[in-house]
Amino acid sequence: MAIARGRWTHDSATTGEDVVVFLIGMHVTKPWRPDQWLPTFLAMGPMLAELSRDPDLGLLGFRTLLGNGGPTIVQYWRDTESLYRYASSTDAKHRPAWAAFNRRARKAPDAVGVWHETYRVGAAETMYVNTPTMGLAKAVGAKAVTAGFDAARARLTGGA
Repeated sequence: MAIARGRWTHDSATTGEDVVVFLIGMHVTKPWRPDQWLPTFLAMGPMLAELSRDPDLGLLGFRTLLGNGGPTIVQYWRDTESLYRYASSTDAKHRPAWAAFNRRARKAPDAVGVWHETYRVGAAETMYVNTPTMGLAKAVGAKAVTAGFDAARARLTGGA
């Protein structure tokens, strides 16, 4: 992974007010029940592959984080309508995966949980120093931090 030397921020001209940050994760309560949590874990890969193949679906980018209770995926979406349309589509991988999770959860309700949080972003401030292009900058494009955008406040307000 190439390092982008210097100071970078996301290209705010490409985000607009409709950009959505969607956090989704699973929490493994009973690690000795892989019959319950492993299918949930494995279901996300095909969904992300499907979304990555078709930019018209609205996913701009994502990154996976591993934490104490299980994985979290940070997703960047073009808008909430794209997110909701994908989640409810009968032609996409999400609905069958969700139905399968619910069937398993009825049999062992305390083995694994899933969660999500949706944030519509009206403004965002980002800073990446000597890192690979990542996060929102990878999703919408990166630009060098220039004079006038040196401070976090200026990046958040668009230089105003």
